[in-house]
Amino acid sequence: MSSNDTPFHTVETQDIAIDESGLVTRRHSQWIDPKFLDNLKREREDSMNHREGEFQRVASVPVAVHEQWLREGFDMMKESPKEILKRLRAHDLTAFITTKKQV
Repeated sequence: MSSNDTPFHTVETQDIAIDESGLVTRRHSQWIDPKFLDNLKREREDSMNHREGEFQRVASVPVAVHEQWLREGFDMMKESPKEILKRLRAHDLTAFITTKKQV
């Protein structure tokens, strides 16, 4: 998948501001740098050529995606790497996967 194919060209984030009437949520979008996605692709392609130590990086998930998943009830900090990869694939977010190795 090229950086242009990912559904996360932009990710929605939230800024929260309080005014005299109460809590106001303002949404805006941020661009994911194509260089970031290209680096992840390069890391994924090279992953079979590297021997892993005690830790293996399997994905690099933007904070906005993690926060969206939290709102949906999926806390990736409590899930296994296998479940995180499964969810990335199910949501067509494979651009954030950094390995081709079996997890």
